[in-house]
Amino acid sequence: MSTSAFLIVHGWENRRPDGHWQRWLAGRLADDGHTVRYPQFPSPDEPRLEDWRALLRSELAALEGAERVLVCHSLAVLLWWTTDLGARQPDRVLLVAPPSPAVTRSHPEIAAFAPADGAPPVNGTRAVRLVGTDDDEYCPGGHAAVHGEPFGVDVDVVPGGRHLDLPAGYGSWPSVLAWCTDPAVRITGR
Repeated sequence: MSTSAFLIVHGWENRRPDGHWQRWLAGRLADDGHTVRYPQFPSPDEPRLEDWRALLRSELAALEGAERVLVCHSLAVLLWWTTDLGARQPDRVLLVAPPSPAVTRSHPEIAAFAPADGAPPVNGTRAVRLVGTDDDEYCPGGHAAVHGEPFGVDVDVVPGGRHLDLPAGYGSWPSVLAWCTDPAVRITGR
């Protein structure tokens, strides 16, 4: 029986498509006997922050395991950063390709998700890893410079990985799977 439980949270305009690395990861973790939750968040094209916060809180409250791991992509990263989870914090968090606050604010559909300037992106969790790129259109300047360095977050940079999504070729992603079972693993490109 697994001692780890995983919650995988998608981003804006994502309907958990076949082939996406998050769907692949959910399947592989479940096949390996882990508890996995991979919910569809409501209205992914025009998400309401409070609806997404409520579902994130609910899903984390239902996540049972000796170690609770949250895996967020894109807008889901900002959701986690800006949601008060109280005692429901996961033990580990993987943050993948968050959009910059400026880009987030430039899209009316998701502007409410932008963190306040200076908001620390670690939300009380003791083990946080950020995976980003140097050429993501949603994060000009690169994830390390925009999100990692200012807040002291551990960053793995995937050169040329764009938004680390299906259009960028991210279906199966073995190093993410490896990190899920061993947080010492450094995440590399596909």
